[in-house]
Amino acid sequence: MKAFINRRDFLKTGAVTVAGTAILPHLVSGCTSGPAQTGNGHHTLNDFLNHFGVTQQMIKQVISEGLSKGGDYCDVYFQHIIGNYIGLEDNAVNRAYSNVSFGVGIRVLKGDQTGYSFSEEISIEAMKSAARTAANIATSSAKVAPIALESHKLPNYYTIKTPWEEISINEKIPYLQKVNEKVFALDSRIIKSNVSFTDETSYVLFANSEGRITFDYLPMGQIAVSCIAEQDGQKESNYYDFAGRRGIEFFTPETIDKLASEAVKRTTILFDAVKPKAGEMPVVLAAGSSGILLHEAIGHGMEADFNRKEISIFSDKIGKKVAKDFVTIVDDGTNPNIRGSINVDDEGNDTECTYLVENGTMRSYLHDRISAKHYGVKPTGNGRRESFRHNPIPRMRNTYMKPGPHKKNEIIESVKYGIYAESFTNGQVMIGAGDFTFYVKSGYLIEDGKLTRPIKDINIIGNGPDVLSDITMVGDDLKMAEGGWTCGKNGQGVPVSQGLPTVKVSKITVGGVNA
Repeated sequence: MKAFINRRDFLKTGAVTVAGTAILPHLVSGCTSGPAQTGNGHHTLNDFLNHFGVTQQMIKQVISEGLSKGGDYCDVYFQHIIGNYIGLEDNAVNRAYSNVSFGVGIRVLKGDQTGYSFSEEISIEAMKSAARTAANIATSSAKVAPIALESHKLPNYYTIKTPWEEISINEKIPYLQKVNEKVFALDSRIIKSNVSFTDETSYVLFANSEGRITFDYLPMGQIAVSCIAEQDGQKESNYYDFAGRRGIEFFTPETIDKLASEAVKRTTILFDAVKPKAGEMPVVLAAGSSGILLHEAIGHGMEADFNRKEISIFSDKIGKKVAKDFVTIVDDGTNPNIRGSINVDDEGNDTECTYLVENGTMRSYLHDRISAKHYGVKPTGNGRRESFRHNPIPRMRNTYMKPGPHKKNEIIESVKYGIYAESFTNGQVMIGAGDFTFYVKSGYLIEDGKLTRPIKDINIIGNGPDVLSDITMVGDDLKMAEGGWTCGKNGQGVPVSQGLPTVKVSKITVGGVNA
């Protein structure tokens, strides 16, 4: 991997542009371990110190300033994000932009209270000023002993061949053009196609008052395609995307073919789609991205801050049976190259595979530093933040259900009448009660144990804990979502992923048509 260049040179790399483009807002849409490579590629701590133009001595001074009013703990979080976006519409690449975000966030804890401040200027004066602001969470004076910072080596769960900073816009444009050409070639009913290519690199340097110092280099890449088809005056639209902590080498000819074919298939099949009868019925969740229901309806309720404050319905469920014996749910930061994977969380804690539900029994919440201290456990590596402008809170990484004992065909054949849900959008959940509603974008009717007619434009309504207890079959075909997901919480968005084997829920309310 290419050696770091001076941070000022990085900051001079202005927005990547295409002649005549419009600048538009950015659009988002058993545990295994990855390769145990240390050092985040070939980077060293000195590389990151030089990148941000700081020294260990400067960091120690900032931490001391943060603790000067009696705080229990202080950490500093340096971040530099470089993001690029290119869009193709109406057969032409007609928009592009780059974003650069650079700064430091300083957090002081006093008990379970948080003082937070950030600066977009990384000078000792600006950092000390921000530290004094964060320090105001405490009110006593304190004499802070010097700390010794010790670098902590990390595994690397997202190795790439070439950094995104070395990929020019001219190397990305052909990918957009190839996807666009294939979309129109696959079906004459396609009348419009939109393709986007997004990449991002984040440099992070972290240190705290306990003497821990870590660093990470986080890549991200995504290609997305949406299309509109028309048949006899009826128009339908759908999309497909690939995303992950990957380099450009991931977007192979096979990937491009699948992007186009899946987008077209998901769109054109809607011409034949129907709505099921409304009411309570079995729902089979397809393997893969339908794990978003698991993320929203169950995962959020297991984030420790909601339970510490007794907001979540799961706040008294640790050690209790919440599902059948063959249901095991994990939140994992160690899946190689998956979008929600992290080498270290944003509090400097090691990432891991956390068992939330094991063999039907609830085992753990997702903890950051504050909740871990409250419960007397170690952090699970789930302290995450959107950027240096935000304080970390408990967040999911890659949340999925482990494979079960059943076969996909066996699950479908067990349903007399119900739906098979493939993709969801616009999910909403009430964390306290666990009530949720989801819009099923695509799927199939199940009639007499067979997938029959495609379905569209229906809602499913239920309760997360009820769904968990009503899971009656779990397939052996776990699949992780391939697309890009950004989870929102408390005004912050972070990249996540999810997965699911084929799962049968015995009953969920489906909003279809009256019988």
